Amino acid sequence: MTAAVEVRNAHKSYGGRQALAGVDLVAESGQVTVIIGPSGSGKSTLLRAINHLERLDTGYVRVHGELIGVRVHGNRLKELRESDILRQRAGIGFVFQNFNLFPHLTVLDNIIEAPVVTRKLPKDKAREIALTLLDRVGLADRANAYPRQLSGGQQQRVAIARALAQNPKLVLFDEPTSALDPELVGEVLGVLKDLARGGTTMVVVTHEIGFAREVADLVVFLDDGKIVEQGPPAEVLDNPKNARTREFLGKVL
Repeated sequence: MTAAVEVRNAHKSYGGRQALAGVDLVAESGQVTVIIGPSGSGKSTLLRAINHLERLDTGYVRVHGELIGVRVHGNRLKELRESDILRQRAGIGFVFQNFNLFPHLTVLDNIIEAPVVTRKLPKDKAREIALTLLDRVGLADRANAYPRQLSGGQQQRVAIARALAQNPKLVLFDEPTSALDPELVGEVLGVLKDLARGGTTMVVVTHEIGFAREVADLVVFLDDGKIVEQGPPAEVLDNPKNARTREFLGKVL
């Protein structure tokens, strides 16, 4: 069975700083992969490389067997046209830490925008899907509200519904609770847990160790642009083999 995500020999530098230093990662279909690590360890860079929001210096990413953002040209990789990259991204949901909702659109219109524009869905069909997703994330009664009328937790739940409206084969979450007040974190994690129970393939960058322990199939500890340790939560979180992993968990638990 083809892996949902395959990252090979991923390197990425910004100026003189190396954000990714030879990362190899495989995330399986129908599973939840959680990436943890200190700030500046390369977590968000790795996540953004999966849908080619960040272009790798060397290495490559495949999603369900398809090279992302590049094609093989002779003995090297060549950048795809922007239209082809956008087509690939349409099949990969991405939930940002700061919601990124359109402030001038209602909740409903935020969700139906991409399916209508990129997938050419009829507006009535997109609306039907959006209302079903809003019910799924517990916001069926806020379809006609604007983002400014919602709490941070509600906005993030709308952002999750928007990502799911594209019927993606993979959903990426970049610290989806980090911009939320503590009392709102639970409602967003609850939606993620429901998605996990439903078999949605997810790669989640988070500081929420409890969530990782409860939901992850694979926990990946990233530090200084390298994968230091990875495995099931019971191994990485409860019985880490690497001293750096133990040091990090000792500070955050």
